[in-house]
Amino acid sequence: MLSQIIFDELLRFGVDFAASVPSSLFKNLFKMLEETLQIKHVPVTREEEGVGVTAGAYLGGKTPVLIIQNSGLGNSINALASLNKIFKIPLLLLIAQRGGKGEEIPAQIPMGEATPRLLKAIGIPYYTVKTKKQISKAFQNAKKAFYTNKIPVALLIRMELMKNEKNRSD
Repeated sequence: MLSQIIFDELLRFGVDFAASVPSSLFKNLFKMLEETLQIKHVPVTREEEGVGVTAGAYLGGKTPVLIIQNSGLGNSINALASLNKIFKIPLLLLIAQRGGKGEEIPAQIPMGEATPRLLKAIGIPYYTVKTKKQISKAFQNAKKAFYTNKIPVALLIRMELMKNEKNRSD
């Protein structure tokens, strides 16, 4: 299951703190985070709130991830650029990239197309994951950037990959 692969990679990365904004594409991953004691999970209401909460977690000795949809990336741009980048506060961004092939909500398409350009514009390296086989390598690349540059780094998980995952049974 894709969520299990991502969860295992988060643990290998060293993540022990997660903040998230609701996303149906990550619902199985959220269940795993709620069930584990290895990663403290804090749901937040807005993406920029998640940036602040994860910055505090990092300053408190944690290795954070912020899990969002790309439609909310615009909400967090200022915080990422003026807090994390300026003060060298690394953050792993796990972003469900909507707006691609098979998108059912037309309003998701503009941000889906703009996401890579927005990340590039504020100097955040990103890795796009289109297949399960790319996940491990993307996490390895992100880990190098996270620890070497001490800035945010993003993993864009394509919507098409997440939509194929079946709901996890309770």
